[in-house]
Amino acid sequence: MSVLTRDEAQTRAELLDVHRYTIELDLTSGDDTFGSRTAIRFSARADGDTFVEVKPAELRSVTLDGQPLDPEALDGNRLPLKNLTAGEHELRVHAHMRYSRTGEGMHRFTDPTDGETYVYTQLFLDDVQRVFAAFDQPDLKAVFELSVKAPEGWTVLANGITEHTGNGLWQAAPTPLISTYLVAVAAGPWHSVRTEHRGLPFGIHCRRSLAPYLDTDADELFEITRQCYDRYHEKFAEPYPFDSYDQAFVPEFNAGAMENPGLVTFRDEFVYRSAVTDTERQTRAMVIAHEMAHMWFGDLVTLKWWDDIWLNESFAEYMGYQTLTEATRFTDTWTDFGVARKSWGYDADQRPSTHPVAPEAVDDTASALLNFDGISYAKGASALRQLVAWLGEKDFLAGINTHFARHKFANATLADFIDNLASATERDVHAWADAWLRTTGVDTLTPRVAPGEHGTCALTVDRAGSRPHRIAAGLYDRDLGDDGGHLVLRERLHLDLPQDGAHPIGKRPALLLLNDGDLTYAKVRFDPESFETVRKDLSGLPEPLTRAVVWNALRDAVRDGELAPAAYLETARAHLPLETDLAIVQGVLAFASTHIADRYVTPEERPAALATLSELCRDLIRRTEDGDNPGLRLIAVRHRIDVAAHPDTIAAWLADGTVPGGPELDPELRWRVLARLAVLGATDETAIAAELDRDPSATGQEGAARCRAALPDPEAKTRAWEAMFGSDELSNYLFTATAAGFWQPEQADLVREYVPRYYTDAVAVADRRGPAIAGAVGRDAFPAHAVDTDNLRLGEECLRDADPVPALRRKLIDQLDDLSRALRVQGTRTDQEPQNT
Repeated sequence: MSVLTRDEAQTRAELLDVHRYTIELDLTSGDDTFGSRTAIRFSARADGDTFVEVKPAELRSVTLDGQPLDPEALDGNRLPLKNLTAGEHELRVHAHMRYSRTGEGMHRFTDPTDGETYVYTQLFLDDVQRVFAAFDQPDLKAVFELSVKAPEGWTVLANGITEHTGNGLWQAAPTPLISTYLVAVAAGPWHSVRTEHRGLPFGIHCRRSLAPYLDTDADELFEITRQCYDRYHEKFAEPYPFDSYDQAFVPEFNAGAMENPGLVTFRDEFVYRSAVTDTERQTRAMVIAHEMAHMWFGDLVTLKWWDDIWLNESFAEYMGYQTLTEATRFTDTWTDFGVARKSWGYDADQRPSTHPVAPEAVDDTASALLNFDGISYAKGASALRQLVAWLGEKDFLAGINTHFARHKFANATLADFIDNLASATERDVHAWADAWLRTTGVDTLTPRVAPGEHGTCALTVDRAGSRPHRIAAGLYDRDLGDDGGHLVLRERLHLDLPQDGAHPIGKRPALLLLNDGDLTYAKVRFDPESFETVRKDLSGLPEPLTRAVVWNALRDAVRDGELAPAAYLETARAHLPLETDLAIVQGVLAFASTHIADRYVTPEERPAALATLSELCRDLIRRTEDGDNPGLRLIAVRHRIDVAAHPDTIAAWLADGTVPGGPELDPELRWRVLARLAVLGATDETAIAAELDRDPSATGQEGAARCRAALPDPEAKTRAWEAMFGSDELSNYLFTATAAGFWQPEQADLVREYVPRYYTDAVAVADRRGPAIAGAVGRDAFPAHAVDTDNLRLGEECLRDADPVPALRRKLIDQLDDLSRALRVQGTRTDQEPQNT
């Protein structure tokens, strides 16, 4: 299949205006394929040749202006349109298309709980071709008029309001001008809850087996939706531009959600079957806010080409967190962003695959797909937060509203956006954009405290990097009125970097924290006295966001080889039992277990690391015995299971169906315990099958696949490997679940022979099954546990000699860089202080 290049897209956009698609889909023709008829009305500005994209199972017929074209002319995914004359044209394409099991195109899923079948589209970037013929590029917007024939008893959802006209036929209202990748259909026997807000129909939908769980949370989901909708209408002069707002929670979804106009699709893990923390509810609310922001950023005004994906994702990310903070009960979302999202950007920006937030060299769609990463989301949102701090929110919103007014229902570029911002301010926004959006890497800010006269000090900030920063520097003193451990904010200094001279700060504070409030995107370091305060008194800092900045600084120091992993674990052991913010507890434990215990300590040091984490989790469990903080207790129980080095305690929990003092083991916890028991060799196929009988849901199927792959048995490993790499039967979710179970640090000797096999088999399956599975192969199936030079050498040879597809190549580059970093960290000295203080 040919990927579309930027040059080809520009040439086609200069030749064509696309007016309307009339699409008829037939979902009643079997389990493997569906019918697709497309009529495209377009005009050519001059005589010339072009092509339309389609990826059919069978191309039945094609006519152009009533004259048949040869279906055999289809070359890969391109159907040539030769000798077009200037003027109006109509292209008709009739095809049979394949259903997908990988979350791309038209995904088909049969629920193992009740046997009901659901289909939905994910047409992002260039997958519309899997559903209907299209001139598939974002700047050829058109009106889409869609009809669907569906089995009796199904409901069809689409971008516009749908009407059942009888005999299984559904008609969707024509859309405004939108891009091809934003067309959406979701069909099946949905369970739906509907309401109305400000005259606009709102709906939430899920498969029937999840109905009780959706009903439980329906009021919360609608409240968040209404609050975000109202707040965006206060911010944006342009009203919501579509005729309805449906949110469908769909199975086996590859992303968190997709911003289809009027029909946002979410992964249905957001319909909670088991207990979750309030931070997880906040994450779901943020995704709702993020996707609604896309109705303006991305849907109303769309990027012209994929080099400006940040105009979609960075803005939705920033607006999602900011609007949630302003409009809902979740008023501390930037702490979660700092802990759970910002590190994603920092990590991505320090790899060889890094790219600017607004890259200039996105030559084709395959390259574009690789840029949906921590840079386009987290770094871009961080840059916008810094822009607002520098520009002021009033001017920022004025520029945004100018942008909407000038480009609504059309396309825009970075240059357009910067010009629109510049129209609202006297500041040099173009220079800011060059410094922040066209560069790569993470600046590092280090404080220097120089003594002055009469016990006073002065602060200078060393900046490793080139970007300007507007930051706050927090000066904290110890509270002498109690028994110690508490820190009091003396002052926040507002600094513009680079700095003109030293800034007087009076007497030396116990802690000097750069980027207090987390308004910029940079790594920060501590002076020696401040680090000693952090080590002793971190939990005594008064604000969660301040503590998040400190924890991120410690995380960065570990990754950079400046702080020993053991020192991080001891700091967590000392301070996390006193932490009140759930996002911080979850973030610190996740880094400590998946990075430090699994990769950054040597195999000989791993038992001690697991023991420290187990003791920490026990402290948290004891702290929550009174039942006052069920979210914190749930986090502690989850991680206590994950780091168990011996099976007895968690096996007893499973046998009793509860943790002593709670919680009872719901399906998520039961599968979590069973997976860990499988790793430890303390369960078997009989127990897994029994648990699957108890929970035959889709989530249960995934849990069983993970447990079976985790069994420390050669035959179990052989079966799991064959399922992943020898067969194409596993869906995207079952592939990921199997991969999650396969590699375990405790089983390094058992799976050693599979490490070299991975590189051969990964290349083959990625080439065979497409980008979604290629991404999963590189992300989830990579032997990350094998932190050794042999694994690194094999990976480098694969990149050099095996020509992996772009999606896999990018993942391997990142994995091998992380592997190199882990090898360096394992050599870190073991003292307690960062090396660069």
